[in-house]
Amino acid sequence: MKASAPIGIARARGGRALALGWLAAVAALAALGPLLPLAYAPAQPDLAHLATPPLAAGSAHWLGTDPSGRDVLAEMIFGARTAVGISLGAAVLATALGALLGGAAGFWRNHGWRVPWPAWAAALGAGWWALALPGAPAALVGAGLGLAGTLLGGPRWGRRWPVPLDAGVLGATALLGAVPRLVLVVALAGTLPLTPGGLLAVLVLTAWPGPARLVRAAMLRVTAQPFVAAARALGLPAGRVWWRQALPHACLPLRTAFPLSLASLLALESTLSFLGIGLPPEVPSWGHLLGTARTEPTAWWLVAAPGGALLFTILALQYLGRARGPGPAK
Repeated sequence: MKASAPIGIARARGGRALALGWLAAVAALAALGPLLPLAYAPAQPDLAHLATPPLAAGSAHWLGTDPSGRDVLAEMIFGARTAVGISLGAAVLATALGALLGGAAGFWRNHGWRVPWPAWAAALGAGWWALALPGAPAALVGAGLGLAGTLLGGPRWGRRWPVPLDAGVLGATALLGAVPRLVLVVALAGTLPLTPGGLLAVLVLTAWPGPARLVRAAMLRVTAQPFVAAARALGLPAGRVWWRQALPHACLPLRTAFPLSLASLLALESTLSFLGIGLPPEVPSWGHLLGTARTEPTAWWLVAAPGGALLFTILALQYLGRARGPGPAK
């Protein structure tokens, strides 16, 4: 038993190093893609070599071409840029949004945060404005009204009304969790133009409930700790206690959840592109490359290259997530 422990630790370190090395290679290709001396651009077709296998005689395409003559190597490298840019960006934004909402819900619950009536009136006015005139101007006006109502509403404005943060966050997470994520994303894709920015917004909208529930549960435990009670007893503002003392401790479980969330979003983005409802066709993506194999079933390299890269990346992220998880109780 004693001799097996160092072997297990060595294997865990080796697996972690392998996973980090693969993810570092994918990130390096994504960052250095435009600087690499590629023979063909990702969207440039070679009509003389359609669905050419890798290392074919008289072909400069190392990984072959797809049925449209596009270089698979260039599509793979620039598809890594898409995977890192969309999936990583969505994971970071969804985790940040979920941490803020879940942390606020767990700290203030339903009666801890009270705002004056001008802020409520401004919020209602902003909502009506957004429904009447949707778009960026309405959002800016709504944000200005809410900020003005909050700043102007002091003690002289009378009674402050509680904001049911906990009920709102739990209700939103339950509503989004009642529908499978893929079905929800497909439904949103039918109503929104899925540019890279639109897809990023859709992924963030569907992915934030997981981090929010995790941070809220951790915040409920953190608020019962003595250091939070001591900070409140010193008379520190509640917002400072939440931001400086409570929230950093409540976000510690996200170190384990973030790689798993990133793996899930990467798989979801590739699935949407494979189905043809994700990114536009001109945007390189591993999912798009996998989808081209449907028009040429014998082109095994169109499945092996993007499918292998996608599989190894997801497995590496899942391994890192499990490796950061809590160990067995002693």
